[in-house]
Amino acid sequence: HTFTGTVFNYTNTKRQNERNMVAAAGALAVKMVIAAFAGMGAATICHPLDVIRVQMQTEGADYKSPLDCATQVYQKNGIRKGLYAGISAAYLRQWLYGSCRIGIYAFLLENAQQKNISEGLPKNQIALGARLLMGMTSGGIGSFVGTPSELALVRMSNDSKLPDKQKRNYNGVVDCVSRIAREEGITKLWTGAQVTVIRAMLLSACALAFTSEIKIRLTGTGIFGDNGQNFGGVPLLFCATLVSSLIANIVSNPFDVVKSRMQNQQVAKDGSKQYSSMVNCFTQIINKDGVPRLWAGFVPAFLKLAPYTVISLILTEKITMAITGKAAL
Repeated sequence: HTFTGTVFNYTNTKRQNERNMVAAAGALAVKMVIAAFAGMGAATICHPLDVIRVQMQTEGADYKSPLDCATQVYQKNGIRKGLYAGISAAYLRQWLYGSCRIGIYAFLLENAQQKNISEGLPKNQIALGARLLMGMTSGGIGSFVGTPSELALVRMSNDSKLPDKQKRNYNGVVDCVSRIAREEGITKLWTGAQVTVIRAMLLSACALAFTSEIKIRLTGTGIFGDNGQNFGGVPLLFCATLVSSLIANIVSNPFDVVKSRMQNQQVAKDGSKQYSSMVNCFTQIINKDGVPRLWAGFVPAFLKLAPYTVISLILTEKITMAITGKAAL
């Protein structure tokens, strides 16, 4: 009788654990899909700024300002093939990178909050270090998965600037990814993966963790109404994401410049490349152009990151609230 009861309890526990795992997987999937759609909405609005950023960060850039860059790109290639070059890669990037970055962070944050509640602690009593670690984890995973789309985005955004003989003339993101795999090898789809992952870990840690932290602190001031819900909580989230975007951009921009350089470099017929590694690329940029060059394209990068982060996180928050009844961040 005791043995039968033990087996019965074990079976029930096993089934409950399986149900919990399925529920957790379902919750994660929902958060990732919400994050992807939110990211696509933000990318649609902010993509021209991404094109300007890449154009200014890669070699051969002789633009006087972001406005000058935008003007030249528009005059030379128009809107669709100029300012919106590579938009299909930007959408793919949201499903690979954006969905993981925001979706996994929201999932980890909610689990930490639920653990606090179950232990009788305040829901948001989560150390900034723990939030930063969540952001680094989600950003690192998303970035590695999304590196092929990031590479395609850089290649397609910068193609119009190349001399006619060097233009790759990709016909959409599928053509770009398939040609890179076919002509250069599948592993080349992860060109610059090391610096891309490091950049994403730093950017996600700052953008997501500081958004959560600043949001809590601003809510405590009472300036944004009861529980920060004045005007649906949009002003609160706007201010929090704006400050976190500035911090994230300052920290990640040097890696962004190196990433753009490495992913856009031409491979010689003998297989040699200008930059042999991330460190080599950093060294060459500093020796040739000086340290300030590592923050090239800072203004368009921030002008893109700030509204992109604001729009994507507000959309994520509002869609999540509408579907699950809970806040995402």
